[in-house]
Amino acid sequence: MEGGDLGLGELLAAAEAAPPGESVDVLALDLRKRFGAERVSFLFVDLMGQRLLRLTAPAAGDTAGGAERIDLRGSVYDTVLQSQRQHVEPDGLGGRRVISPVTNRGDCIGVLEVTLQCADDTVLRQISEAAHALAYIIVTDRRFTDLYHAGRRTTPTSLAAEIQHQLLPSAPCCEAPQFTLAAGLVPADDIGGDTYDYTLDRDTLHLSITDAMGHDTNSALLATLLVGAMRGARRSGCDALQQARRAHEALLAHSRGLATGQVMCIRLGTGTCELVNAGHPWPLRLRRGATEVEEIKLAVNLPFGVAAPTSYRVQELRLRPGDRLVLLTDGMQERGAAAVDLPSVVRDTRASHPREAVRALTTAVLDACRGNLKDDATVVILDWHGPRSDD
Repeated sequence: MEGGDLGLGELLAAAEAAPPGESVDVLALDLRKRFGAERVSFLFVDLMGQRLLRLTAPAAGDTAGGAERIDLRGSVYDTVLQSQRQHVEPDGLGGRRVISPVTNRGDCIGVLEVTLQCADDTVLRQISEAAHALAYIIVTDRRFTDLYHAGRRTTPTSLAAEIQHQLLPSAPCCEAPQFTLAAGLVPADDIGGDTYDYTLDRDTLHLSITDAMGHDTNSALLATLLVGAMRGARRSGCDALQQARRAHEALLAHSRGLATGQVMCIRLGTGTCELVNAGHPWPLRLRRGATEVEEIKLAVNLPFGVAAPTSYRVQELRLRPGDRLVLLTDGMQERGAAAVDLPSVVRDTRASHPREAVRALTTAVLDACRGNLKDDATVVILDWHGPRSDD
């Protein structure tokens, strides 16, 4: 076993020289050379956050085996992803089994699993560093291959679902000094048109949640217009009010139907949130030290696409450090999902990372509906930490 600090530059160069679908193989070769690793595999988290799909890097002379699907809930992998801490245990053959989170800016991509005979503190630290490097390699490589997209799918995907997935940000979670954000979307059996979106620039977090009316490809195409119009407006420097107007005008121009939504711009230096509420369910908020979850009773404008002379109005919220803001679509509250006490779940998960709180909420709704949702259920959670000292 050679040891030594992780040669990050060499590893990245080797990953870039290899085909984009062979990043795990490059990392496995590095770990075998330096530590005598016997088995190296990467396990993807699927789109629903319910299962893992194992991708094993074959050793020299071996052939790749079939993909292994593993239930995530209650597994050791679940513990690693929730805690974001490395796990080490005997492998049953006299060696050690090491499982490390593969995470980028809070986005849990999966886990790296390595078995080897010897694992002291230095080796464990370097395996953890390798897992972190793998996260960045995958984020880069998935622009060039469908392997990592396909690895996140453990159930068949309809055309409407394919369109819907492509509208969402590539990462459902983002961590920054001022905030932590996580989102989850549980699609209905017949896709219901939900989307969420976010982006971060130097001084503003742009955030939206929308629900296009209808089902299947009709709602997916309506959502495409909606998200495309808002992204185009946002990228040309428009504020929340202008983004809302562009979305409304796009639906009117193409006569595609109606959609509800909330569009927000949060100033990172102050915590001031400017928002437009287009007929959407009110958000929930849990403040630091509070015992009850409150519903923020915003003024409500008409949904996007309603032909009416009224104009949208911008409202202002002031976020305080320690605030947890929860945005929902009506699929989280109606029909079978109405049996879930959402404020109680929000309160009970207040100490959890937003990523885990999102999963607790969507799992509760999925269980209440016995796995068969009649409408998409989407939730976005924002934890506001407060401005940085240099903001």
